[in-house]
Formats: sequence, C-alpha cells, structure tokens
Amino acid sequence: MGMPPVQRRLLVVDPCDDCHDLLPGLRAAGWAVDSCPLEGVGERSCDVGLLRLQPSHLERPEAVKELIGRSGTEWIAVLSPDVLRLQNVGDFVCEWFFDFHTLPFDVARVQVTLGRAFGMARLRGKGHTLVDEPEHELLGDSRAIRELRKLLSKLAPTESPVLIRGDSGTGKELVARTLHRQSQRHAKPFVAINCGAIPEHLIQSELFGHEKGAFTGAHQRKVGRIEAAHGGTLFLDEIGDLPMELQANLLRFLQEKQIERVGGSQPIPVDVRVLAATHVDLEAAVERGAFREDLYYRLNVLQVVTAPLRERHGDVAMLANHFSRFYSQETGRRPRSFSEIALVAMAKHAWPGNVRELANRVRRGLVLAEGRQIEAVDLGLQSEQAISPPMATLEDYKHRAERQALCDVLDRHSDNLSVAARVLGVSRPTFYRLLHKHQIR
Repeated sequence: MGMPPVQRRLLVVDPCDDCHDLLPGLRAAGWAVDSCPLEGVGERSCDVGLLRLQPSHLERPEAVKELIGRSGTEWIAVLSPDVLRLQNVGDFVCEWFFDFHTLPFDVARVQVTLGRAFGMARLRGKGHTLVDEPEHELLGDSRAIRELRKLLSKLAPTESPVLIRGDSGTGKELVARTLHRQSQRHAKPFVAINCGAIPEHLIQSELFGHEKGAFTGAHQRKVGRIEAAHGGTLFLDEIGDLPMELQANLLRFLQEKQIERVGGSQPIPVDVRVLAATHVDLEAAVERGAFREDLYYRLNVLQVVTAPLRERHGDVAMLANHFSRFYSQETGRRPRSFSEIALVAMAKHAWPGNVRELANRVRRGLVLAEGRQIEAVDLGLQSEQAISPPMATLEDYKHRAERQALCDVLDRHSDNLSVAARVLGVSRPTFYRLLHKHQIR
C-alpha cells in the first residue's frame, strides 16, 4: 500500500466572490478549505492562509499583524485593483506576507504559490493551531533538555530547596519558574531577587523588609521579598554574590522559618520554598571562605544543572524560530525564517552567552533583515560563504553526513540501539559497524 496523501489545510479569511469561485478547484486538488471573517479566525488550524486585503486592514493593520504573528504560518495576500492603488500597500505586503495574488486570479499560478507556501510551512514545522505559545516553556528536543524536563517533573512536587547551577544565560530562572509552576504552590507568588544586582547596603532591607524609622529615609514600613513570597516560592539568583553577613541572616531564616524586619523585634513566620541559582563554583567559594559551608548544605538539598547551548544539539534552530516569533511583536515586523547559511552559521557558533545570546542575536536579526529571511550577517555571525573553505571530496561529505546521522539518532535513542538502527533503516550489526567506523562510543 502507498502512503496516504498529506492533508493540506487552507484557511481563507474575508473571502470575496472570486475566492469562492476558486475554492472548488482547490478542493479537487486535495486542499481541505475553510473560510471565515478576520474576527472569526479564533483558534482555527491551517497550513496556509489566504487573506483578502481590504482598505480597512491598511488603515488599522494591528489585527492583520497580530493574526500573522500569532499563527506563525504562511499567508498570501489577495489584492483587488482598488487596494493595489493604495499608498504603502507594497511595503506592507512585502513585510508581512509570503506572497500575493491580484484579482482576477490566475488559477494555475495560485496553485503553484499555495504549493510553495505549504512546503515552506512544513519545512519550518508550522501548520498548527492558531494559539499563543506558553510564556514560560523549556523549549527543545535535545537529550539534555528532555532529561531536564523529566528531572523537574520529579523535583517540582517536593518542598525541598533546589540549587540550580549552570553558565550565565542557560535559563536558570526559567528552570525556577518551571519548578514553581509545576508545584503545589503554583497559585501563590513567585518572587525572584538577583543577589548580585542590588547594592550591598540595600539588600538586607530588600530581603527582610524594614519598619518605619528603622534608618534615615525609612518613612514607612516595607515588606521584604521573603515575606512577599509567603505561601509561594522565593528564587535567589546569583546566590554566590550574597554578602557574608546576609548569608548568616538567610541561614537563620532557613532554620527557623521566620524573619525580623530591619528595625523590628517581632519574629514573622514565613512559609516559602527556596530555590537558589549560581554560575560560580560554590565549593571553591566555601574553600576560600567566601561562602558559608552550612548555608551551602542548606541550599544544596536537590540540585539541577542547566546545559550550555553548545551541548543542546539540534535545539538552536527551534529556539531561534521561537524568538523570531516572540520578538516580532516587539519590533512590529513579520516573523522571519532563517536562511540555510544562517542556520549553518548558528550551528557552528560556540554560543558563549548561551540562550540569552541567541535571543539577543535573533532580536537584532529581525531589526536588520531586509529580505524575507534572516541571514548570518543580520545575526552578526560569519557565514561559511564568507570563510570560503576549500572544497572537500564527495567521499568527505558522505563521511560527515553519515557521522552526523549517527550522532543525531543517538541523541534521541541512545537508550535503545535497536530503535536507533531501525530509524536509520539499517540492521543492528550494520549499526554497530558504523559506530566502530566513526569511533563513536
């Protein structure tokens, strides 16, 4: 039996009579067609969208921009002769639409354009329901991120403190928010404080609060961050930067579950779960006397380590597309895909700033991109074309592709080599021979 044909879903928004005349032929060509007014799009699912652009859309373009930015799929504008004469219509269409067609339709050309748009949507992994992505989500499909999600699902229901370790920019606060969201305290406050970003003379007041008149300028009582997190989760970022005096106060709070405001004498019971994060070596800090050993053991009950982006094989492109959609709303530009050269440049980059660096480069790329795609130069990365390496032999390319395929399949199925071999379409003995050939353990 042959493979069933792929279902292609087309959504026609604000259709005109010409659009309705076009639909029977598209259905005969295998398209599942739905139509609705712009305000009725809601959460309808589609691979490609056809939108009849009207003068009102150009006068108030926010609704169209919001639809295209939120859906993340490929949209084609339908332009009447009257709309074609309007000022700035060309710039708007080039910025926000995959392509356009003028009325009356050239049916053959429409079908070709729809096919190209469908191919691009599938290539970019689109064709999903028109809903917003979660604000906080650990995106990625690498082995490192899958194992992290699995670990967090085990740690989240507990009440124990968690120490989150990892390089700067690897998403330690995102991990903390995920632990809070999946915990029994999810309906209560999540309060984050960066211990390295607050001046030393203010941090005690920020953490513990103060009473009116406690010091010059204390004109009224202030509730501290710890007290504000009562019932919920307190996240102490960059805990390694906390001054020694404050470390003693924090330790006392962790032991006694109560605080005293600066200038106060009454103990205040506070129920919070404490999560802490650091990018420094706390063991070394304990050794040189810069961090209290007893506080270290209080915080390091459970531990999570966030992987650097360079070790999250295969996640860069997915994250880049996510940031392109996310920041397109901020920049007011259409979400853009990435050229093949840009994808290669991102794959080869070491990402010393990790996910934060990737987000910033994509943000820059959206602003600088002049074409329909973001190029390596827009991201501030050097492309392979600019480097101009010497051409390799065909055998070299085959060798690299074979090794990359093995690495990719092991990243997903290292726990079951039979499945890994089946995915590659080879026998298990052949799979072992290839591993030995490429010296992959």
